[in-house]
Amino acid sequence: MALSISFVLVLGILVVVLIRSKSVKAGPAVVCVLFGFFLASTSMAPTINRFLTGVADMIGQIRF
Repeated sequence: MALSISFVLVLGILVVVLIRSKSVKAGPAVVCVLFGFFLASTSMAPTINRFLTGVADMIGQIRF
């Protein structure tokens, strides 16, 4: 759960930075946020969650 919260925070910061740097205008950013919101209520949400958890686990296993 902590991973999900931090991932949402990072994505939120990224959206704000892109809007402020005028790389993405507010309209398309709102559309992307709404798309993510509605995607979370579909049957694909558990699959996406498992994929992101697997990627995070894989990154966590990298040793330097």
